[in-house]
Amino acid sequence: MKIAFFSDIHANLPALEAFFEDLDSENPDAVYCLGDLVGYNVWPNEVVHEIRKRRIATIMGNHDEALLSSEILEDQPSNRGLTRALTTEENRNYLINLPRQFSLSFARDNHNFNFLLVHGSVKSINDYMVIDYPEKKVLEMMDQNQTDVLLCGHTHKPFHRVIEHGQRFKHVVNIGSVGKPKDGDNRGCYAIIELNGTPKANNPNAIKVTFRRIEYNVERAATAIEESEFDNSYAEALREAR
Repeated sequence: MKIAFFSDIHANLPALEAFFEDLDSENPDAVYCLGDLVGYNVWPNEVVHEIRKRRIATIMGNHDEALLSSEILEDQPSNRGLTRALTTEENRNYLINLPRQFSLSFARDNHNFNFLLVHGSVKSINDYMVIDYPEKKVLEMMDQNQTDVLLCGHTHKPFHRVIEHGQRFKHVVNIGSVGKPKDGDNRGCYAIIELNGTPKANNPNAIKVTFRRIEYNVERAATAIEESEFDNSYAEALREAR
């Protein structure tokens, strides 16, 4: 089975369009989005429309959560205020009612292999699950939720970390960002996870993780920012992937 996971589009329509083109070529069996559809760019409604059109199961990111606030535009508009002003009421209602996490379970031969999908971490939607997050805390979060694979976004920096835990192996996969990479590579990023046969927690190779990088029209996205009220630094961040 092949499952695609993506996150952190941040209203970057050119990146999302390129992602869908690549996704269609991969033809996964299932697709999940880990949130942050909006923020930092001018296409929040178009991005939400494309996600909903494809009926992609999606959880809430911190920028989606921010739409719960009623912040208004000021003399120096904020990212949050501009995003709220651009987003239609229908799309806002969709975003603020997204679930906070998903659980997936693969069962065979009286054995469960469990995935947990969060935006930041189990602890918080704003928590940064970095590659060197303290191992003890990672294991506590995963054990409390009886999960073998923890998938997250939010940092915009992809990695696959395998932690040996007694006779079992735990996997943490940060799937990177489609629309706002921060790892020095300005191509969009998403993850494909493949399960072959019966995945078992005592097998360190129970899953195969592939990070896909997508070329897209970065200048179109950066120019849209510069021609809007959003801070121009967001455009440079796209170009430099920081």
